[in-house]
Amino acid sequence: MARINHIALKVADLEAATRFYENVFGFRQVKTGRSRGHISRHMTDGYIDLALMLYDSEDDEEAKLVGEGPAIHHFGIEVEDRQGFIEKIEANGGTILSARDEGALKFRSADGTIAEIVDVGRYDTKKQNRA
Repeated sequence: MARINHIALKVADLEAATRFYENVFGFRQVKTGRSRGHISRHMTDGYIDLALMLYDSEDDEEAKLVGEGPAIHHFGIEVEDRQGFIEKIEANGGTILSARDEGALKFRSADGTIAEIVDVGRYDTKKQNRA
């Protein structure tokens, strides 16, 4: 069965983005390397690979694929303590974008990318496979 196991974020500040995902979600750095006009820092929470990509220039052809500035539509992270993560997001320079009581709470990280937190079990893949 295919599943998402890698998400790449185009970032404007590699170190700020790294600190945000380390401090808020506990991601750890795995490796950092240079490839095709950008630096990629790979991080993980033990289940998924998160690549933070800093391009040398906004004029790079690969960078242009997603437009100027930080980019990805969003990705979701399951959390057990919703309120605790809301507080961590805000304490680390993030901004809450959606109602705090909605199922999927969208936020903008300190670097400007958009993501969401959801309660554990919201995206039950076993149920989705039966639908």
